[in-house]
Amino acid sequence: MTADGTGPDVGPDRFAATTDAIAASIGRVIDGKPEAVRSALVCLLAEGHLLIEDVPGVGKTMLARALAASVQATVRRIQFTPDLLPGDVTGVSVYNQADREFEFKQGAIFAHIVLADEINRSSPKTQSALLEAMEERQVTVDGRTHPLPAPFLVVATQNPLEMEGTYALPEAQRDRFMMRISMGYPDADSEAQMLRQRDSVNPLHALTPVIAAAEVQDLIAWARRLHVSRAVEEYAVAISRATREHPDLRLGASPRATLQLVRAAKVWAALDGRAFVIPDDIVALLHPVFAHRLIPARATGTARGRSGADVVSAALTSIAASVPVPLPVR
Repeated sequence: MTADGTGPDVGPDRFAATTDAIAASIGRVIDGKPEAVRSALVCLLAEGHLLIEDVPGVGKTMLARALAASVQATVRRIQFTPDLLPGDVTGVSVYNQADREFEFKQGAIFAHIVLADEINRSSPKTQSALLEAMEERQVTVDGRTHPLPAPFLVVATQNPLEMEGTYALPEAQRDRFMMRISMGYPDADSEAQMLRQRDSVNPLHALTPVIAAAEVQDLIAWARRLHVSRAVEEYAVAISRATREHPDLRLGASPRATLQLVRAAKVWAALDGRAFVIPDDIVALLHPVFAHRLIPARATGTARGRSGADVVSAALTSIAASVPVPLPVR
């Protein structure tokens, strides 16, 4: 380990080769979804969290488990239900009669990768149990702070079609997720291949780790040090500020969103084998990083026959087109 916290051999070539191997490993389980695999890698290596909004059965859980198996990480699944309590997530203090002391029993959040399944089925009180963990990578119970494993990634899922018994994620919760994606249905060839491969065996059992979880920290540290020019930083800030002033948006991007956009762009650039960020990286990540954080103006969507998601998407597209691209880019 070097003084800057990265392994001695980490660089653009090793980073790209290792992440390509991880993506290929996940791709053996997640057929025909390279964009979703890349998004999961970006969130892991940029120290963010991923929200997957899609219908059941398209591989959301499998994606999280395949990622964990590929980096030799621990993974735990929390099924969010209306009766789930915050202590089920974070852990509780239990009185030990033998020692006559309270001891902490870890909750399901103590894993490298946590799958928060159907997160919008639990009450906001239980959802809020994730806030400290996602932001500070620790939990505090009865005044005592307990660090979480590193790396740490929350992959949350929610079904956009089921409204009964669900709670909308609060703005503070949505803002903790670096990216939101939808996996969508596989194409016909990928679905047919899935039928052949999974008829008699679970493909997860065939995965072998590409690297250990501890080595992921080296990749994270190297990506964090990627060069971002002042011009590109100002470009990201200008886009973020434009969302706060757009007439079709009631709530724009937060400063946290701007920070996470740049962090994600660093990993995006590194995945392409570059040691610097260009404006195209910012634009490529604009929708998955910003869209779930923005709220359309009340009169905008229904009055014009558009959904809220369409309003947000159109606003981001117009903002990206209107903000001047900086030159030079390095």
